[in-house]
Amino acid sequence: MAASAQDYDVIIIGAGPAGLSLAGSLAAQGRKIALVEKCPRESLESPAFDGRDIALTHRSVELLRGLGAWAHIPAAEISPLGEAQVRNGNSPRSLRFAPPRAQAGMLGQLVPNHLIRRALFAASANHPNIHLLANTAASAIHTSADSASLTLADGTTLTAPLIAAADTRFSEMRRRMGIPARIQDFGKTMLVCRMAHEQPHHGVATEWFGFGQTIATLPLNGTESQPNMCSLVVTLPTSQAEALMALTPETFAAEMSERYQHQLGAMQLVSTRHAYPLAAAYAGRFVAGRFALVGDAAVGMHPVTAHGFNFGLSGQHILATLIAGAAGQDIGAPALLRRYESRHRRATLPLYLATNATALLYTDDRPPARALRGAVISAGAHLPLVRRILSSGLMKGAPRPLTAARALIHS
Repeated sequence: MAASAQDYDVIIIGAGPAGLSLAGSLAAQGRKIALVEKCPRESLESPAFDGRDIALTHRSVELLRGLGAWAHIPAAEISPLGEAQVRNGNSPRSLRFAPPRAQAGMLGQLVPNHLIRRALFAASANHPNIHLLANTAASAIHTSADSASLTLADGTTLTAPLIAAADTRFSEMRRRMGIPARIQDFGKTMLVCRMAHEQPHHGVATEWFGFGQTIATLPLNGTESQPNMCSLVVTLPTSQAEALMALTPETFAAEMSERYQHQLGAMQLVSTRHAYPLAAAYAGRFVAGRFALVGDAAVGMHPVTAHGFNFGLSGQHILATLIAGAAGQDIGAPALLRRYESRHRRATLPLYLATNATALLYTDDRPPARALRGAVISAGAHLPLVRRILSSGLMKGAPRPLTAARALIHS
């Protein structure tokens, strides 16, 4: 027999960064939230290191501060990103992005993904207005003109004026609601880890589109014993990435030093290695009747720009702000959801399309593609005004495309 229904203001499916952020934003408004997550509470409370370091825009840092999460991130784990450089093949020319002179400072800040998740959980999940249902799967979703309901695996039914899904770029709830999505499989795997190295990085992130491989280094704070450290991101065909994953730590370090042409000197592996298939997703619609997509369920970016994770934060903020302005009104009304979709689509679609085009161009090693991408970098290097505009956009958190600036990564 099914358990009795429980009423909430919003039901959120998925307790990743976007889901936790939205729950925290709405709980602060006094809304009663149900947060449904398949993973056990322990893995949410203390997520394991996953190799990914997130490049946060200044706007995203502001949002994390507002949510109370920033204070839970150890200062020593926040690495300043002073400059980004993009290189093509063996060309000596590079495309450089630095903070505008009038806004001296950082392009952004790098923070380990698992620490952001832990901080958001600490700031949001224990809020009295949030009912966390961890280790819980949803079995059915239903919406009508008047309400929405989610049935859990144990038969419990949750009801609310609005359901928001933040259940990854391969969202099951998106499919159940009949919303199509464009999935772009790039046929590559991204291997990420942390490396210590001999030469200092000077706070500069690099993105090197070599022939047959792409290598990015993200500057991290070092330690007393290992002062020079970076997050290493290698993109390769899946079979090659699997071969690298199978190497001993010592052989892997020697291999990566060689692949990076010893630009940072000898390298040493100082973390576990993690591999992620590269695929992007863009939902055909962000909303349906009393239903909204947030985070990667709406926009799952290829990690060739800064804005995958940042879009997740900004998208939930757009939705939460619209809900805050609907006090005393129906927060699942079609007009409100249409405004959310319109604003989030305007902010994300141009960059999504530009990112995919960039990823395809800069991993194509045929002679015409090599010539074209070299011309793009050369043109950008000769247009300082364009570089200043793009850098300013990063510092303000504006959704401007960074052509090939993979130095700011991770969705």
